[in-house]
Amino acid sequence: MKNLIKALWIVLLLAGTADTAMAQKKKVTPRKSVKRTTKKTTTANVATTDNAAVAPAPETDTLPIKQIKKSLRPDEAVDAAALADRIPLPYEHLRADDAVYRHKIWREIDGREKMNQPFMYAADDNTGNQRFISILLTAIQNDSITVFDAAADDRFTTPMTKAQVAQAVAGEVIDVPIYGENGEVTRVDRKRNEVSLDSFYRFRIKEEVIFDKESSRLFWRILGIAPLKKIVTTEGLDLGFTELFWVYYPDMRPVFAKNNVYNGKNYGARMSWEELFEGRMFSGRIVKSTIENPGDKYIKEYGGMTDKPILQLMEGERVKEKIFNYEQDLWSY
Repeated sequence: MKNLIKALWIVLLLAGTADTAMAQKKKVTPRKSVKRTTKKTTTANVATTDNAAVAPAPETDTLPIKQIKKSLRPDEAVDAAALADRIPLPYEHLRADDAVYRHKIWREIDGREKMNQPFMYAADDNTGNQRFISILLTAIQNDSITVFDAAADDRFTTPMTKAQVAQAVAGEVIDVPIYGENGEVTRVDRKRNEVSLDSFYRFRIKEEVIFDKESSRLFWRILGIAPLKKIVTTEGLDLGFTELFWVYYPDMRPVFAKNNVYNGKNYGARMSWEELFEGRMFSGRIVKSTIENPGDKYIKEYGGMTDKPILQLMEGERVKEKIFNYEQDLWSY
C-alpha cells in the first residue's frame, strides 16, 4: 500500500514538472502587422473625377435652320400618313462589263429659273422649311447623312463635322463688342453672321451617264449634290460661286423620298424630291464633263471662255448634243 502511494506521488511530481517545462517553452508570438493596401485618392484624382461628373456636355453646333412648329391637328384634308413611310426604289444593277459608254457630267441648277422654282419654295411644313437648302441642312443637323469637304475634292473623301458645315454656311464666329451708355465696351459676344436661306439658289450636281448594252438603255445616275455660295470679300471683290460641301446622293434618297416637291398646278398629286431627280424634272446647264477634257477643267477654264458666258453655255449644249447623238446613232429606223 505504501509503495502504491509512493508511486502516485512520483507520477504527480513528474506531471507538474512537465507542465512547468512546457510553460517555459511557450513564447508569446508578436502580432504580425497586417499591411493594408488602401488606395490613396490624390487631390488630382478627385479633381478629375469631379470635373468629369459636373463638366457640361460639349455645345452642339447648330446650323442656320428655321425652327418650325409641328401642327397639332391634321393640316391636310386627305390621309397622307402613309407618305411619311415612303422609301426609294432600289437601283437596277449595272455591270461594268455591260457599260459600253460612261462619262461624268457636272451640272449647275439655278433655282431662279421657272422650271427650278420648287428649289426655292419657302413654305413651312411639319417636316420643316421646304426650301431645298433647308432640306439638306435639316438632314445634316439630324445626322441623317455624311457631309464631305468640297475644298478637298468632289470624290467624297473627306468628311466634315457640323461645326465645319456651320462655318462654311454662315462664316466664322466673330467677336462683336457691346458698348455701354458712355461708349465703353461692356462685353464682347461671339456671333456668326445672319444667313438668308434665299441666298442659296444655285446647286451643283455630279452625275454619270451610262449606256448599258444588256438593257439597251441610257442611264443617268446622280452621284452628289453641292450647294453654291456667292463669295464677296470685305473690299467688295466678287469671287463668284463656290461649293460649300458635297452630299452623296444615294445617301440622300431616303430623305428625298419623304419630302414633297412644290407643284403650283397640283392637278393630280405631288411628287417627292427623289422622283423629281430620278425623273430628270429639273433644268441644269453643263459646266464640266469628261468628254474631250484631258485637263479635267471646267468649261469656264477653257481657253478663251473665261469671260464669255454665252460660249460656255454653247459648249455645255454641245456636250449634251454629243451624248444625245451617241444614243441615237446606236439605233436604225
